[in-house]
Amino acid sequence: MKPPHAAAEPVPEAPADGQLVRGINLQSATALNMIDMIGVGPFITIPLIIAAMGGPQAILGWIFGALLVICDGMVWAELGAAMPGSGGSYRYLKEIYDPHRLGKLMSFLFIWQLTFSAPLSIASGCIGLAQYAGYLRPQISAVIFRHDIHLMLPFTGEFNASVEFTTATLVAIKTCLLAMLLLYRKISVIGKLSKYLWVGVMLTIVWVIAAGVTHFNSERAFSFPAGAFTLNAGFFQGLGAGMLVAIYDYWGYYNVCFIAGEVKNPGKTIPRAILYSIILVGVIYLVMNISIFGVIPWQELGETAQSDARKYVISIFMNRLYGN
Repeated sequence: MKPPHAAAEPVPEAPADGQLVRGINLQSATALNMIDMIGVGPFITIPLIIAAMGGPQAILGWIFGALLVICDGMVWAELGAAMPGSGGSYRYLKEIYDPHRLGKLMSFLFIWQLTFSAPLSIASGCIGLAQYAGYLRPQISAVIFRHDIHLMLPFTGEFNASVEFTTATLVAIKTCLLAMLLLYRKISVIGKLSKYLWVGVMLTIVWVIAAGVTHFNSERAFSFPAGAFTLNAGFFQGLGAGMLVAIYDYWGYYNVCFIAGEVKNPGKTIPRAILYSIILVGVIYLVMNISIFGVIPWQELGETAQSDARKYVISIFMNRLYGN
């Protein structure tokens, strides 16, 4: 017999008929959030924040961006703990606006816009991967097909666009299909996959940070321009633009709410997973940016913001340290 004070053994949560399996624990939930947050975004957008703020004070964009998403994350944590079923915004809007009245319309509108925004979000990551692949094999950027569109629209005037198809487009499409293939698994298997992918992401980030720290030049990293911290209109405009980019790179901290029906002990797991993922990713972004500033001058990074070199910042960083 166990002594009275001994802790009871955890009992697996058996789903009722038609219910989802609660197979995602705190580690898996945090890992799922983090690998969604740390996509290709921070590797491509670093020059944009530098250009927006005009110097290494761009790290303020990451700091204030993290504080802002923590505020939003607390809202998601509260909703996720109060309504621990899958669906995220769909479920919340439906309940908030009355499921028998306006809630139906609001939840429908959310799903309707998601059919447009979600594929674009996934595509941006796949395109980013394909662009980085172009650093290793420049020939994949060769244009296979291009068509320019010129239209004269009423009220708005002339509209110009172009449709371009390259070998890199095929790489992006295959990446998207591979992700879909990996996701077509049991939720417990996806939880394990997320941990393996998290390890891969962390090893990559640690390598970048370690490479930067071991070749760090503090004078280069902290060579702030004159008036860098003068609180004028230009400073706040730059901070706002930098935060906008940073928030895009933090996006994904709430993803656990969309699969809340498959999370163990959601009342505790969801809020913790959201806060842990934001704090950990915020620290990673800060350290990674500072280590990069210590190797590549911020002036050079800022100049690449409007060029193709912006797509390969980490590749250039590694190339500069280890050679071709």
